Amino acid sequence: MVTGPEPRLPRPLPGAVGLSHLSAYDWEAADGVCGGSPHLHLVCTEAYVVTGGRGAVQTLGPDGYRDIPLRPGTVAWFTPGTVHRMVQGGGLRVTVLMQNSGLPEAGDAVFTFPPEVLADPERYAAAATLPPGTGPDAEAAARRRRDLAVEGFLVLREALAAGDAGPCRDFQRAAARLVRAKVPRWRELWRAGALAAAERTGAQLDALETGEPDYLGDATAYRAAPTRLGGFGMCGHRDEYALPGTTLPYDGPGEHGSSGDGREPAGS
Repeated sequence: MVTGPEPRLPRPLPGAVGLSHLSAYDWEAADGVCGGSPHLHLVCTEAYVVTGGRGAVQTLGPDGYRDIPLRPGTVAWFTPGTVHRMVQGGGLRVTVLMQNSGLPEAGDAVFTFPPEVLADPERYAAAATLPPGTGPDAEAAARRRRDLAVEGFLVLREALAAGDAGPCRDFQRAAARLVRAKVPRWRELWRAGALAAAERTGAQLDALETGEPDYLGDATAYRAAPTRLGGFGMCGHRDEYALPGTTLPYDGPGEHGSSGDGREPAGS
């Protein structure tokens, strides 16, 4: 039993990772597959830890197209630039760990919309943004967004299957152009989050080496529970945690939804 006052949360999760839980969408797309909205991240590696059900993650990258089965106990992860699409196979439930927490909220994710949408920032933002809440309007917008991303994804996949990686590289470049103006803000978040976490370890090693581990006097424990359930994420209904550096406020239109229920910090 937990007794006594709980401490404040001045620090993020270990390594300043992002954390959320996803129940993959069971909406059928144009190709007959049920699942989420294909997208990539520009500077964040993402990991799925499967906790229930079954399904797959479809990926596109320099190594071609892959269909990776997901079962309880599976851990699958993908590096920046890898297009990924979560596929529902029945009750799929995933815990998502995201590198550089704070950056996805600030726009480090780009949907595989068709090239003409990617080329127009305003049109991209309109297609990617969801209305607030979890009602019928938000669901309809999330499905439209998913369908548009699948439209572009299927073109990229067909090209890779034919041995042509050009469209995939073009999409990566278009995604980079779309987010370029955000990089200074991302750098600030990285310095305050993941870099600061690594630097704290360096300071602790220094303290241990000099025999003055005073930082151990700040030792404590934390607990948290999801603070928002069932929101519309990129790949499924999403449960979030309001922890420093874990689920930050959404920082701009277009990438993950509105400044509330549409955001998708963990990228899926």
